Amino acid sequence: MKVRVNSLYIYDPVPIDEIRPAIPGMLHKGDIVKVVNKFGCPKANTMNHCYVELNGNFAGLVCCNSLEKL
Repeated sequence: MKVRVNSLYIYDPVPIDEIRPAIPGMLHKGDIVKVVNKFGCPKANTMNHCYVELNGNFAGLVCCNSLEKL
């Protein structure tokens, strides 16, 4: 799945994100997150991963398959 930067998605973790979460305890199933690009880091969709923010706070790197359209 491809995601778009600055778009909102519902976080529904796939097994890899459940086993090794981006920031432990920060993201939970059903959270609404925003996809962002960070300076000096790979852009969204590189190797099927992207960076997300939760309520304006950086929430880490997640697999794009963990995001569902809002």
